[in-house]
Amino acid sequence: MPHYDQGMTTATAAATMPPVSLRQDAGVIGLVGLAHMISHFSQLLLAPLFPWLKDAFNASYTELGFLMTLFFVVSCTVQAASGFLVDRYGPRPILFSGLSLLGLAAFGFALSPNYWAMAACSIVAGVGNGVFHPVDYTLINRKVSAPRLGHAYSFHGITGSLGWALAPAVVVPLAIAFSWRVALAGAGTLAFVVLAVLWLNRAKLQLPASAPAGKAQAGNAEGSFDFLRVPAVWMCFAFFFFYAVILSVVQAFAPEAARQLHGVPVALAAMCLTVYMVCAAGGMVLGGFLALQPERCERVVGLGFGTAALVALAIGFTPVPALAVPALFGFMGFASGIAGPSRDLLVKRSTPENSTGRVYGIVYSGLDIGQAIAPLFFGMLMDHHEYRSVWLGLVIFQGILIASAFNVRKVRRTVLVAA
Repeated sequence: MPHYDQGMTTATAAATMPPVSLRQDAGVIGLVGLAHMISHFSQLLLAPLFPWLKDAFNASYTELGFLMTLFFVVSCTVQAASGFLVDRYGPRPILFSGLSLLGLAAFGFALSPNYWAMAACSIVAGVGNGVFHPVDYTLINRKVSAPRLGHAYSFHGITGSLGWALAPAVVVPLAIAFSWRVALAGAGTLAFVVLAVLWLNRAKLQLPASAPAGKAQAGNAEGSFDFLRVPAVWMCFAFFFFYAVILSVVQAFAPEAARQLHGVPVALAAMCLTVYMVCAAGGMVLGGFLALQPERCERVVGLGFGTAALVALAIGFTPVPALAVPALFGFMGFASGIAGPSRDLLVKRSTPENSTGRVYGIVYSGLDIGQAIAPLFFGMLMDHHEYRSVWLGLVIFQGILIASAFNVRKVRRTVLVAA
């Protein structure tokens, strides 16, 4: 496969390009990270407000949960398709469209008169959220110099974690002080403020005219889909599916399962997710340095998630003191965060040349699928009070994730030898 073989030399070619200034790289990394933060912020916009929305619309938690499932199913579909648009038209207009839709959806949530209006706004939000990974990674891979890619992936992951942490910190106090409608309107305002910042700095997000290679291939449908025949792309898709299952369990069920197992006070259990996300961001800083050597990215992923799996095993099956549970969540988050930049590098090393947007769109749609499916299975375990099974499932999926990372490398090497 000639396209795939060319993709394997992308990093080498990038290393021979003229040096890019730190200021230029930092500008791109900062703007992309800011947009990524709003994407993750929007993913957790409704969940913290469920108690208010339940009363306002007389809805069950199952119905409210369906709003999240709807969001991620739409986001998954759009993410797979938007990569083609990014390769054809460039990432900047797609990014501005996504941010605009997230802002409009937030204001739509705030003005919704009934549950079905909320569902319609979830669809709009899902469309807006679906563009970010193809856009972000196209900009990072095309505009950031090779020596700083590891740090770029690190900062991208950090801003995503901070977006998740920021959402409840913003909307819950506003809902308490004013109302849930004011909280959602405030979220929409934040999205449009970030859009304005990116618009004022739009020149930094412009790719060279030759970058969106999809234009050259627009009339060749077969060429546009050649990347789907690359086995490593589908292994990366599977990797991110398993990663999404882990993330969904940690975000939605692990704190409550730990509280039930170890008698953790409610206030302390509520801190577990925040501690996890903050420590994950710290781990990504270290992971950015470890990702400077691409050939060891699979080992870094294995070390990070292997350590996290051991911590999860300890929480689920040993008599852990209640006060130690948030600290263990932090340790688990830090270990997972270390693997973050190397995780993104796995995809870059498996991406055929001139297919960045399409590959990241397909691969990262695995995230949305995993986050849409995992709550159904693990929610049933929680309903049946199988709290240890929740933690066992988390450990198993972390083990599968490590195996899939090394399988990506195995498949990639097999193809290179064949070529």
